[in-house]
Amino acid sequence: MSDPLNQASNISDIDFLRTRSLANVVQAEIERMIIDGELKPNQRVNENGLSQRLGVSRGPIREACSALSAMGLIEIVPNRGFFIRALSNDEALDLSVARAGIFGCMAMMLAERVTDDQIAQLRQLLEGMENVVALGDVHIYYPINLEFHERIALFAGNQRLAQIYQSFVRELHIQRYRALASGDVLRVSNNEHREIVDALEARDADRAFKAARTHILNGIERTRKAGTPPETASAAAPDKPTRKRRTSAT
Repeated sequence: MSDPLNQASNISDIDFLRTRSLANVVQAEIERMIIDGELKPNQRVNENGLSQRLGVSRGPIREACSALSAMGLIEIVPNRGFFIRALSNDEALDLSVARAGIFGCMAMMLAERVTDDQIAQLRQLLEGMENVVALGDVHIYYPINLEFHERIALFAGNQRLAQIYQSFVRELHIQRYRALASGDVLRVSNNEHREIVDALEARDADRAFKAARTHILNGIERTRKAGTPPETASAAAPDKPTRKRRTSAT
């Protein structure tokens, strides 16, 4: 005879896994919508609208929003719901400068241990981005750009640094995307990528640190030129005073 208690437990486990998997899919789609600008900073997440659009219940949407809140992309406002997080100019600058230092550090560490196979993988990504440069399509370029940076973080071999770096990357998605979407930035950006790989291939740790850090610092300036949104108070604390805006990354 079948055991009804075990059977019920198995069904519960399957439902749990199905819900978790669905929440992961929903999370990826909401993150894409934030990056692409479909969901704007300080905008309230319309759970009913997303539920109808994605064909899911509100449960997976809430779970996905909670996960995105932990990543710094969404704010949870008590009694009001989920809101797309808006970084102030100062917050974005602080995160970017910190990201520059960590990325430079990881490149320096990688230069001391990089393999020929890893160099080949990075050059393949370089060529992939180069092929997109002529099209000027940031929608195609951006995911390859993310992969390039993630590979360097992975190859550097320090999991804690990579985790911190990725947390900065998530919070800065919108600013980075905006910077890449302006002018002839894709070509300039990939030239800087090529300098990083050349330094890694030469096993020159100091050169790799400088190339990687400079690449991120240049990105700060590109973001500034692309135009940043006006500094507004957080949706979670509309009356919170902001610090005096800084205009220099140095």
